[in-house]
Amino acid sequence: MMKYVEKKGKVFWPTAKAKEIGLAGQDVYKRAGEDRIKFWEELARTGVDWIEPWHTAYEQKGLKFGWFLGGKLNLCYNAVDRHLDKPDQTAVIFVPESPDEKVQRISYSELFKQVNQAAGLLQKKGVKKGDVVAIYLPMIPEALVFMLACARIGAIHSVVFSAFSADALRTRIKDGGAKVLVTANYYFRKGKKINLLEQANESCRGIEIQKIVVDRAKRGRMFEKAEEVIVKPVEMDAEDAAFILYTSGTTGKPKGVMHAVGGYAVQAYWSCRDVFNLKENESMWCTADVGWITGHTYACYGPLLTGATTLIFEGLPNYPEPDRYLEVIDKEKVNVFYTAPTALRMFALDGTEHTKKYNLDSLKILGSVGEPIDEATWMWFFKNIGKSRCPVIDTYWQTETGSAVICALPGIGPFIPTYAGKPFPGIEYKIVDDNLRKVKPGKKGMLVQVPPFAPGLMRGVWKNEKRYIKYFKKGVYLAEDNAFEKGGNLRVLGRADDIIKVAGHRMSTAEIENAIAGLKGVAEAAVVSKADKLRGEVPVAFVKAKRSLTEEEVIARVVKMIGPIAKPAEVYFVEDIPKTRSGKMMRRILKALIAGEEVTNTSTLVNPGSVGEIERLVRGKV
Repeated sequence: MMKYVEKKGKVFWPTAKAKEIGLAGQDVYKRAGEDRIKFWEELARTGVDWIEPWHTAYEQKGLKFGWFLGGKLNLCYNAVDRHLDKPDQTAVIFVPESPDEKVQRISYSELFKQVNQAAGLLQKKGVKKGDVVAIYLPMIPEALVFMLACARIGAIHSVVFSAFSADALRTRIKDGGAKVLVTANYYFRKGKKINLLEQANESCRGIEIQKIVVDRAKRGRMFEKAEEVIVKPVEMDAEDAAFILYTSGTTGKPKGVMHAVGGYAVQAYWSCRDVFNLKENESMWCTADVGWITGHTYACYGPLLTGATTLIFEGLPNYPEPDRYLEVIDKEKVNVFYTAPTALRMFALDGTEHTKKYNLDSLKILGSVGEPIDEATWMWFFKNIGKSRCPVIDTYWQTETGSAVICALPGIGPFIPTYAGKPFPGIEYKIVDDNLRKVKPGKKGMLVQVPPFAPGLMRGVWKNEKRYIKYFKKGVYLAEDNAFEKGGNLRVLGRADDIIKVAGHRMSTAEIENAIAGLKGVAEAAVVSKADKLRGEVPVAFVKAKRSLTEEEVIARVVKMIGPIAKPAEVYFVEDIPKTRSGKMMRRILKALIAGEEVTNTSTLVNPGSVGEIERLVRGKV
């Protein structure tokens, strides 16, 4: 059995064999450091097929930048058509949640046929280049098929997580101005049949939009009896919008992050290839839903751009038995397993006995995503799933960056528990203080990306130029995360703003607060995060009410407006919420009280007495 890592002191390094088979090459950082623009040009030339070459590799005017200007390509062609020289290779493996349903394998030639059928159907609905298509689908093959179909005809897809509520979907449909909604009648989650169409119909009330409804019973076979359709891939400029993906923002309103076709294609291809050492005849299971950027890049586009196989799973990977995910890895001979610390903590709760039943010898790379991974979870992953022979690659990235931007590369390392690693070759991050001056190694600061910006970095916020501008300050991109550096490796410490990462999913405190504030009888609400062993962080709500309310009413409101992922773990009904004289809610104080820390300085508060009252409530509940 191949061993890919060896421990030296407290650090893990690639073995000689791992270095030998590492796709990135031992000199990759040196090459990237010599000239980052030329480095990305070389990657673009060798990793992606272009219809026309670019005339300008990188251009920046103020905060607006672009890559591969003048270049023309098609994202779907690169993910599907160019692999038709190996038509029988499996492109997608679909594993239904119920073990009683058959696993489905879709070859590249079959995927080509389905994507063309879906593209033709969208065109019949009047969808053209530049139109927005909302996709509200579970993790079934059609989710990937319709994403690729949009890319084929130049439409902009806006994928919405299928567990989001009707109201959350409605907000995203209206903001994006979607012409068509693609959804399904139902799907399965923890053995329950979820009526998705009911949610979709509710979200569309009063909105002029066409629907395409996938029958879950015919998943992966939606077009099997349809006549053959061939839709020519639309020629796209490198800077055309590929998709928008809504992410929570501190304003309370979700923001539509926009990515460009050319830069995204290049970065998705090379990050998938080099971070996961993924080869054409290998398979990758990214457990993220396509409703999140992780699912976009590593469950859909990345593996297909490399010509590999992507495995998607419909429901919960520990259903119906705790070892279901291990059984899938073992049976399907998965090579790369990419999941979140939350999922790993959930697996760890079931102990280690079931992990001993499987040797999992197909695995070569373990990946972590969504939030910083703690050392205990890192080691559990390494020992019990990786069998102490596979590297754990902790990847840092955001919806805005499009792909992993800080991590250790498999043939280079090192792999250090709690450290993400180095910036991906060709991307530069610095850690700075409040004045944007670089801090000394070991000192905590804010993470920023410096120009030339990465090809995969966002190009804008849909219909919201003001919000896009806020991402930048003095010419750098603000990651809005705190971090520190040691020995050239970065450790990301968490959000520097009011964002909560629930099970790796970014949730805005403002969006949750807005949902609660809309409940009749609520005067105001403040939401903060609390550490949680399983989910990393959970929301905690402080509510000032004008009438008698219950915790259940508040939670139900959040679930209705956003979805179960955002529901508060605790609700405190308070007389007042700590505020400064300017009216700013002091969430920092609320977080300290929840964590059991002593709050001594209340001099800036207009209502210092509120702190003692909340402290008593919190202690009483504990």
